[in-house]
Amino acid sequence: MNCKFMASMMCANYGNLESEVKMLEEGNIDSFHIDIMDGRYVPNFAMSLNDMSYIARATDKPLDVHLMVEHPNNTVGLFINQLRVGDTIYIHPEAEYHPSTTLQKIIDADMIPGIAINPGTSVETIYEMLRIVKRVLVMTVNPGNAGHMFMPYVDNKIEKLLELRDEMGFELIWDGACSMDKIIKYSEKGMDGFVLGTSVLFKGDRDYVATLEKLHKL
Repeated sequence: MNCKFMASMMCANYGNLESEVKMLEEGNIDSFHIDIMDGRYVPNFAMSLNDMSYIARATDKPLDVHLMVEHPNNTVGLFINQLRVGDTIYIHPEAEYHPSTTLQKIIDADMIPGIAINPGTSVETIYEMLRIVKRVLVMTVNPGNAGHMFMPYVDNKIEKLLELRDEMGFELIWDGACSMDKIIKYSEKGMDGFVLGTSVLFKGDRDYVATLEKLHKL
């Protein structure tokens, strides 16, 4: 399996974040996924700018920052200043009047521009942006909380995005309700990466090395 695995750090143990990062690195995690919520675009709060900055200093692995915030153009500079060349920033197109302006700021900073697509957002409404982004984060649950159930109607959207991926030149990443059976099924369909949360990685005895070794052998 030639997929990337991202650790959803909102599910990590914040009592010992340094140890969590090191254990995930030992398991050869591909990147650290950072969820930022403002309590307005989604009815919840998650990780902070300081949390993100700490992880950026603690690892050489890439960070994938998912901005679930209103008008990200107003604050994206704060995140760019704390990240590294080659890190990814996702925005929600619905959250901004002119999302291409925000994406251009990410591009100008030599970072990877991405968009996150909610379950209720159609491919048609974001079609033109697919030409300028390098990653598409397809949400299979409504954003804002961990542990939600997979929404089966997202299947058709994933099929459409997989058809467009090679033409447009983006990577397709799965986020939400990412269970082992979904990873097996959709990696075979061509999904490029998966954000791992409470369904696979952050559960039970949290043996990250063993879990990631199992995933890499699929």
